[in-house]
Amino acid sequence: MKRAALLLFHHDPEKFVTGAFVKIGFFRGHSDLLYQDEIHGDLFSQVDKTLDLLSTKYMKALISYEGIQRVETHPVPDEAMREAVLNAVAHKDYSSGHPVQISVYDDRILLWNPGQLPPAWTVERLQEKHSSQPFNPDVANAFFRAGMIEAWGRGIERILEACRSAGVPAPVLRCEGAGLWVEFPFKTELTERRTGATTKETTKETTKETAQETTQETTQEKILALLRARPGTNRRELAAKLGISEDGVQYHLNKLKSSGLVRHVGPTKAGHWEVR
Repeated sequence: MKRAALLLFHHDPEKFVTGAFVKIGFFRGHSDLLYQDEIHGDLFSQVDKTLDLLSTKYMKALISYEGIQRVETHPVPDEAMREAVLNAVAHKDYSSGHPVQISVYDDRILLWNPGQLPPAWTVERLQEKHSSQPFNPDVANAFFRAGMIEAWGRGIERILEACRSAGVPAPVLRCEGAGLWVEFPFKTELTERRTGATTKETTKETTKETAQETTQETTQEKILALLRARPGTNRRELAAKLGISEDGVQYHLNKLKSSGLVRHVGPTKAGHWEVR
């Protein structure tokens, strides 16, 4: 079986291709790792689960209101992050043996993709209008047929457009011998509002933890309200109502269960939730 087919459709491609997964970590400062996740499975699942984890666990949304409508704004536009993750997975050099690595900080996100630009290409050319020359044409073609990407080499252009439209800084691209870096710096005022204080009032480390707890409580409060109103609600129904994936729902349910706020009574499919 061709390697591309294994990567795209096998439930455990790492049996055949070393390093065929995505790693995400949240760092304090330059080297203090607070927590991390690894995303395994076929490439389609890796993209979906990576984006879901970034949205629900790693990128804490800024909450604002337009009238009575609540608005959640991520520091990196969803479309830009989606394109960046798709590019990293589709254009990775799978012979490298290394995973795609995503490092999240209070003020920026960095994606590292162990891949190579086409011969004689530069980062500057990558940010201009260019032809589509995917590193893994079979993977890129499968993503195109699934409606996940275009076939015109506009991934970086779409990222820049999304950041420009959202009024946030454009990403910084760096090409090194071992791969390509994409760094998304956060807009300064968004960082301060997300943490609830300026650097004069408290350290970034403390305010990051406050923002993380606030955002998670918001999602979990929604879940609690839904379960109080309808104890028989299942994960799929919660995911549809919250606009997140079932894995994202499971993450928050695990948090709620470990905190003793909810417990599931009865069989998995026929039971119900008790909210304390």
